[in-house]
Amino acid sequence: MKNLVIVFIVFGFANSAFCQNDAVVVLANEKFNQFLNLRDFSISKSNDEIYFTAQSPSQEISQILYLKKVKGKWSNPQLMPFSNVYSDLEPFLSFDQNTLYFASNRPLVESSNAKKDFDIWYVTRKNKNSDWSKPQNMGAPVNSENNEFYPSLSQNNNLYFTSDATTATTKDDIYFCKYENGSYQLPKPLSAAINSNGYEFNAFISPNEDFLIFTKYNSEDGLGSGDLYIAFKDEEGNWSKAKNLGIPINTKFMEYCPFYDEANETLYFTSRRDNLVSKKFNNVPDFNQYISGRENGLSKIYAIKFKLPTP
Repeated sequence: MKNLVIVFIVFGFANSAFCQNDAVVVLANEKFNQFLNLRDFSISKSNDEIYFTAQSPSQEISQILYLKKVKGKWSNPQLMPFSNVYSDLEPFLSFDQNTLYFASNRPLVESSNAKKDFDIWYVTRKNKNSDWSKPQNMGAPVNSENNEFYPSLSQNNNLYFTSDATTATTKDDIYFCKYENGSYQLPKPLSAAINSNGYEFNAFISPNEDFLIFTKYNSEDGLGSGDLYIAFKDEEGNWSKAKNLGIPINTKFMEYCPFYDEANETLYFTSRRDNLVSKKFNNVPDFNQYISGRENGLSKIYAIKFKLPTP
């Protein structure tokens, strides 16, 4: 992707966080500049399809869009064919690239106009040249009377997602559904190495299921608001204690919705970072370009070259 990243990150441990040197965070794609609010990013293994969410300023409207690379250039954004009056968000393209999972509050019955809680849905296709199917609800045991968000699947189709199924001590947590014999088993919350009595959400699982990147909100070792963390799974299937990814990925503002392109060592994520400062402007176009073309406090999708550290 043109002008995507500039340098690598070097990692080390210090005060339970990652130290990072000479790292540069950039806007993920120039095609995104036309949107006020963005979140959620998924890119195909072949690096020729991007799926993302565009929203209204207050998030009342939420739609999934896509870009395709044609002759080495990214197309203009297009709405997914199933987008309509309901809120669709958080797309994730399967490892075989022929199933797109997402969260939506659309009704279970197409003829109904009543919105429901958020569930995980999916559409399928035969190949990249085929049309997408109509949305299908994943059903039980994945979906429930609670809200289910942010699907992410490993190569073997194990599913990780966020749920707001709360107890007396927990809030949003990250859950796991094992795919076994062609169906999903009951969801289980991840261990205390990941979840806490606060908010954990927006988890990206690696294809090999050996690491997890997610957001913790207002954590004691955080930089402020939501920060991105990483945890590794050992040979016995246990998760290591999650580590804060630190500066420059995290800021005092909100960072969330991670997606890691392992082949190209690139981390994509959403951030509400803001580095605007008062200055004198020459004219209105100068003013508009300054406030819209940089980190301005609105949700934008960023990218950084990210070499995984040793667990």
